[in-house]
Amino acid sequence: MKQLDLGKEKIGKLLRTFAIPCIISLVVNALYNMVDQIFIGWGVSYLGNGATNVIFPITILCMAFSLMFGDGTSAYLSLKLGEKKKKEAGQGVCNGIILSVIVSTILSVIILSFLPQLVTLFGGTDNLRQFALDYGYIIGIGLPFVMIGTTLNSIIRADGSPKYAMISMVLGAILNIILDPIAIFVFDMGIKGAALATVISQFFTFAMNIIYIRKFKSIEVTKEDFKLKLKIMKNVSILGISSFITQMAIVIVITTENTLYNLYAVDSKFGADIPITVHGIVMKINMILTSIIIGIAAGSQPIIGYNYGAKNYDRVKKTLKMVLGISTIVSTVSFILFQTIPEILISIFGSGDELYNEFACLTFRIFLMLTVCNGIQIASGIFFQAVGKPAKSAFITLSRQILFFVPAGIILTKHIGVMGVLYAGPVADALAFIVAVILLIFEVKKLNKKSEQKEDSKTIDETIAQV
Repeated sequence: MKQLDLGKEKIGKLLRTFAIPCIISLVVNALYNMVDQIFIGWGVSYLGNGATNVIFPITILCMAFSLMFGDGTSAYLSLKLGEKKKKEAGQGVCNGIILSVIVSTILSVIILSFLPQLVTLFGGTDNLRQFALDYGYIIGIGLPFVMIGTTLNSIIRADGSPKYAMISMVLGAILNIILDPIAIFVFDMGIKGAALATVISQFFTFAMNIIYIRKFKSIEVTKEDFKLKLKIMKNVSILGISSFITQMAIVIVITTENTLYNLYAVDSKFGADIPITVHGIVMKINMILTSIIIGIAAGSQPIIGYNYGAKNYDRVKKTLKMVLGISTIVSTVSFILFQTIPEILISIFGSGDELYNEFACLTFRIFLMLTVCNGIQIASGIFFQAVGKPAKSAFITLSRQILFFVPAGIILTKHIGVMGVLYAGPVADALAFIVAVILLIFEVKKLNKKSEQKEDSKTIDETIAQV
């Protein structure tokens, strides 16, 4: 923030500075689960991968809260700095951190107490159940570290240190890659070893981010700032509600998918275990490419938030245009990969039989058929969050996952069985894309109007000054 002027520096340079480290951080975060699945696939079995997919909604549930506090605090920080209110910005940061500490501790206790019931809720079959419990108990113990670390990671980026945030995530991921094969193959700990490696790596990232608290660039943190204030907590949470809903929607979608597979796939030639396992792997591969789009949009958040707060609406529009263009390119590349080399992508996670590979190719080519639309939809949601309009941001996110996918999945499976889950994907993507485009058009028109009013006011002031 001291080196780059968010209100004057070239937007391309700002976006590269903030987005690239953000992309790397998010991709690395997504890799935590992928690395586990790769080593589990080769060292345990595809049933081990299916078990991690059953636990995955639980980790996403916790990430929903940590990202709500982290992204909400980041948006609050950027907006208050744009308004030249440093004291309020500092209070927002401290309240966001405390919220993450309290909620993460409570969630960890609840999850460890009710893990067997949660495994059943999230679609654990008899074959997957014990693997899921072995993995889940260890992951549950480490949840406070990953949640607080994730919250801090978002705040650190918004404070103008995206490289620090990136490094803390990258080093943690590297440690995970080193520890996974040691725990699984050397010490023969199986799926428990994968979970332990993940928790140790996440604690390392957490420790690095905690150290940063005394190094904030844009604000000065005092002990008084750590006093909880209801109004600030409410504002931070509201600004981050879109990120919360995004993650919670994933939980609902995964639960719906696993339930439908349990109901309709069990009598198909694939059975229930293969679809649950394959779909989870495909979604985690897609998450890598989705993380790039989210990283681009999240990297633009400080730029858009600052300039919106400072009423530099032309810069807001230019940043939005650039983000949408890059995101569309990324989603197009994703579409090409999913349609052309699904066999290669799924083979990374270990070997499977003919039915396993067949369902994997179907999932890539059908479920992700319209992934090309996701660039606009995801970037739009984060844009509205950045300009302090969480309701619209939440609606864009909610439309794809909840309003469209869940009903489509339920209706289609009743008519065409297990394939209905796959075809529900493109249906939801198409409808959510339309919603996002419509809301963006109206918002850009409002920005144009505000920009014109600002120019008219400037002209009047100049005329008065001359008189």
